[in-house]
Amino acid sequence: MAASRILTTLVLLLPLRVLAADPPLANYTGTYIAADGQVAELLDGAELVAVIDEAKYRLRRLGGDDFANPGGRKIPFHRDADGRITEFVDGSVVYRRTGDGITEQTRALMRPRVSSDYHYRAPPDLNDGIAVGTLADSDIGVAVGEKIVRGILDETWRDVHGVLLYQRGHLVLEEYFYGYDIQRTHQMRSATKSIVSALAGIAADRGKLDGATQPVLPLMTYPSYANPDPRKQRITLGDFLAMRSGLSCNDYDAASPGNEQRIYEFPDWVKATLDLPMAEEPGRVARYCSGGVAVVGRATENAVKMALPDFARDALFAPLGIKVSDWRWNYTLTNANKEYSQLHMRPRDMLKIGLLYADGGRWHGKQIVSSAWVHESLTRQSQIDGTDYGYFWWLQRFNVDTPQGERVVQVSAAQGNGGQKIFIVPEFDLVAVFTGGGYNAGSTPPNKIMTTILLPALMQKSALTTSVSSP
Repeated sequence: MAASRILTTLVLLLPLRVLAADPPLANYTGTYIAADGQVAELLDGAELVAVIDEAKYRLRRLGGDDFANPGGRKIPFHRDADGRITEFVDGSVVYRRTGDGITEQTRALMRPRVSSDYHYRAPPDLNDGIAVGTLADSDIGVAVGEKIVRGILDETWRDVHGVLLYQRGHLVLEEYFYGYDIQRTHQMRSATKSIVSALAGIAADRGKLDGATQPVLPLMTYPSYANPDPRKQRITLGDFLAMRSGLSCNDYDAASPGNEQRIYEFPDWVKATLDLPMAEEPGRVARYCSGGVAVVGRATENAVKMALPDFARDALFAPLGIKVSDWRWNYTLTNANKEYSQLHMRPRDMLKIGLLYADGGRWHGKQIVSSAWVHESLTRQSQIDGTDYGYFWWLQRFNVDTPQGERVVQVSAAQGNGGQKIFIVPEFDLVAVFTGGGYNAGSTPPNKIMTTILLPALMQKSALTTSVSSP
């Protein structure tokens, strides 16, 4: 999913008067609202922070009333004749200041917790199908769990909103920070793609789609496409799921015609993606293309003749015991959608998705997604910038330092910008869920927690167990 415009499009070259000294950050705090209703709340502390849709962006001062977002783009603020800050401008969109107040929910995003004191407590049993246990009875151990949590509290691991560790059949650690709690949903960003993959798989299991080899264009209702090319007729569902459509679409290249920031400006994301010119034969080269998930979602909708959220409710979420009140999905594939069609879920329900895939598509013995589709999804179908990729699932190799040298651990991951992670680690019977707010920050605290604390501890435990059991 796309980061907010504050990350990607704030480039302003309007002249500002030169100030003798940098004004206090408190000058800029308050609530700003764009004409389309999007709200930005700005808070000060050691730095100026902008919060949009619960996403926190640290702004670096360039001088005077000019700041830079985490991507390095300039964000200028404007003053009125009395010298009071009245607005900032995001591309062509003006955010006008409406007041000095900040909501308590937003203020909570400024620090992990009121108190930094922490002692381990076992997760509560909510009778939701997730078995709970204790760290002491797991291979992780209380000391390791407390080290992870204290690292989040002292901001060694910055902006981690939630951490859940499920190991050997039990949820043994569940903690929330920055105002989040067990019942509050969290934006998933691109981890939403893995849910769309599951729904396409269920549609194929039910005979509504012909699986990954299904050509996509016959599933659409558009009479024609821009940039006609016979190769478009050969693009399959699997090509989009594996990011190898051959269309000129690359989110990692700002100049790409199909870069997500361009696609999101169109009134129909699916048509805009399919209108792109071809860059090569389908199936040959993988490039990360968020437009492809819109195509897979629409193909699935057309095949099952239901809106995708409705299909998700009936075919995936309800069988997992996920209540309608516990998720939110504004699934309109148009430039009017300020949430970029991302799913919001509770971390416990994200965990259920991880457990479902870890058990080959089964939930408490019932097959929800076919084992064949899960296997294909978690098997290398392509490679994106050196990382293996399945069907909207990342297949990562975590390098972990051990006393015996570096070890590689295979991890399947649904992941999204900001630190949204569902990690499946078969070697250690582990499913880990993280949520976070480090959007476009360039750092990945969950990955570092995994490679520097959690996986080394599990390796050490495994080595000790092997040593004890050896004759």
